Amino acid sequence: MAQDELFTVNADIAPPPERTTSNAGAEPQADPASSPLAVRMRPRSLEEVVGQQHLLREGAPLRRLVEGAAPASVLLYGPPGTGKTTLANLVSIATGRRFVAMSALSAGVKEVRGVIEEARRRRQYNAENTVLFIDEVHRFSKTQQDALLGAVEDRTVLLVAATTENPSFSVVSPLLSRSLVLQLRPLTDADITQLIERALADERGLGGELTLTEDARAHLVRLAGGDARRALTALEAAADAASATEAKTIDLAIVESTVDKAAVRYDRDGDQHYDVISAFIKSIRGSDVDAALHYLARMIEAGEDPRFLARRLVVHASEDIGMADPTALQSAVAAAHAVQFIGMPEGRLALAQATVHLATAPKSNAVIKGIDAALADVRAGLAGTVPPHLRDGHYAGAKKLGNAQGYRYPHDVPEGVLAQQYPPDELVGRDYYEPTQRGAERPLAERVPKLRRTIRGQ
Repeated sequence: MAQDELFTVNADIAPPPERTTSNAGAEPQADPASSPLAVRMRPRSLEEVVGQQHLLREGAPLRRLVEGAAPASVLLYGPPGTGKTTLANLVSIATGRRFVAMSALSAGVKEVRGVIEEARRRRQYNAENTVLFIDEVHRFSKTQQDALLGAVEDRTVLLVAATTENPSFSVVSPLLSRSLVLQLRPLTDADITQLIERALADERGLGGELTLTEDARAHLVRLAGGDARRALTALEAAADAASATEAKTIDLAIVESTVDKAAVRYDRDGDQHYDVISAFIKSIRGSDVDAALHYLARMIEAGEDPRFLARRLVVHASEDIGMADPTALQSAVAAAHAVQFIGMPEGRLALAQATVHLATAPKSNAVIKGIDAALADVRAGLAGTVPPHLRDGHYAGAKKLGNAQGYRYPHDVPEGVLAQQYPPDELVGRDYYEPTQRGAERPLAERVPKLRRTIRGQ
């Protein structure tokens, strides 16, 4: 049995034909027409790579590596479909090295050591170097990762490892210290659109035989979620369905029928964005938790920025609930932090929890009415001087100016509240905050008038 048969190669990471230093820089052979569209459309050069410009700009470590600079093992960290396998292939092409792909899902220590031994033999007898690509490296145990150390250290193999998890937590420290750690970002909608257009026109793809309607293209972009492979897989399925009916155009109905996922009519830059978020907030205000969750789901499914949703929840917690349930703001802020910390799709849980809390909470707009009334007075010029006894008395000369003279300390009386003027003269007796009889504000509706009477000496 040949050494290369000792391990399993995923269909999605099938290696190109073996290359040696004698054909360094040569174009890779085309993948057969029977290969998946995502494999056929894999970039063959840096010029075809879409996205990851932060790693591929002039002088960046990854670009230098792909262009054949001094080799260094790398850990590519990022979401699925962002180009990890593609970049590993390009490193192999640029350096003229044999390319071996392993999946951590199926390979064990024996397979790893077998590949390393074969790489060592080829280097010794044929002067042939090896790029070892390991997908899902975080799934390797500590022992399996340790088995790579010697070969990486002496460069028996140039390791290019891919992981969707933070390598700081999933890769052993010795391997981290021997590798460049490069984080890949999800592709943008513009990146995905470019890939789809290329696949439609390129001879390796659909060769210009089919066209795509605008709404079908938009749906494919939303389905992709920044994942190039997912976008091309969905496009291929839609193209097969169109060809089966001899259609020359892939429309939205065809895409929906093949991916079993309805398109969400939602334009993040148009009316739908404003209409749905408006309906979401008004449903929460109206205490319809089910409608609120529906609109939240529509926005999540359409790819709305979760940070935008979190910000709206934080605003709503004070605007429409306020002191009727002071914990609503805490829930909304916690959801915003959770979304920032863990991202999506898990962040949907925190957004949903905050939505349920806010929708079912007692409602009060007393906070916004109070601050807006105060602002209106300030803007109208009702902003008199601060009473002398409330002014700062900690600097030299303050006493001579009468500052802080006659101030009464509330904690000196058993009740903790005493008669004293706090607002400017022009605003004495002005009421801004009017608590409701709902939720936690009900006790405040009784307490606030009593406080005002005591403070005002009535």
